[in-house]
Amino acid sequence: MSTAQDQSARVYDAPSNNWVYRLLPKAIWPYAQLARWDRPIGWELLMWPCFWSSALAANYLAEAGALPVRVFITHLLLFFIGSVAMRGAGCTYNDLVDHKIDMAVARTRSRPLPSGRVTRLQAKIFIVLQALVGAAVLFCFNWFSVVLGIVSLVIVVIYPFAKRFTDWPQFFLGLAFSWGGLMGWAGLTGSLSVAAVLVYIAAIVWTIGYDTIYAHQDKEDDALIGVRSTARLFADDTKIWLGGFYSVMGVLLAVAFGLAGAGFPAYLGLLAALVLLAYQIIVLDIDNPTQCLALFKLNGKVGLLLFAGLVLAIPFA
Repeated sequence: MSTAQDQSARVYDAPSNNWVYRLLPKAIWPYAQLARWDRPIGWELLMWPCFWSSALAANYLAEAGALPVRVFITHLLLFFIGSVAMRGAGCTYNDLVDHKIDMAVARTRSRPLPSGRVTRLQAKIFIVLQALVGAAVLFCFNWFSVVLGIVSLVIVVIYPFAKRFTDWPQFFLGLAFSWGGLMGWAGLTGSLSVAAVLVYIAAIVWTIGYDTIYAHQDKEDDALIGVRSTARLFADDTKIWLGGFYSVMGVLLAVAFGLAGAGFPAYLGLLAALVLLAYQIIVLDIDNPTQCLALFKLNGKVGLLLFAGLVLAIPFA
């Protein structure tokens, strides 16, 4: 394949040095792009609430001397696999729903469906395959978690249509992407708690914040084709809104940590994460798409800092 042909098989805003393009056969590239394997930040952001909630539950159980360490580690591995699979299935479904919209947006028209490199039937089959992996992971958990996971599919189905009927599609994304805030706790305890619900709500407002930054990349195209978003809604007041969202996130997580009996390192991790979020607000230029994408990706490190603090706080026997 020539260099020109090779580049035509890429997606506009995906990193060209990703392992997908170095290790996978070119015939697989369109499916990897549908699942966003070449953009890992998506599954990371889906995974972190799962990890936070599971680590918080581990803190709670360890205080009572009832932490099954092997189970905790196994759950982290399952959440990783499930996040990659379900994020991929969700993105493929979203691309099917947004097929015509993606053709009208400069950043997305190079994706496999609008560019014609994958048919709608092929994409539907790929969704099923990814969903089967997700289902296999889900059924490794207790039955309460299985039911909880199935309930989340209602939100997943609704989300791609939200940009058509509300200025707050990021809220619906938050409802779906933050579900792990409930799943992690449920996986280890077989129940829910106020702490887990607070983690879920905190993750929702975090998602609204980072996806607002992301949406500023497309606001001009979105305005032309009538797609709604919090980026368009907040406009020049975006920094004020972000400050509010991230402040609420910090308070909710601090209360959740206290309710679960998390130790001092958890609060240090929270403080470090909030500093990184504050940095995003300070430097944000909503008219610079390249910077918006970079700041959006920085949230992967926010998730890592919170998780690291919670793990370091676990009083392992």
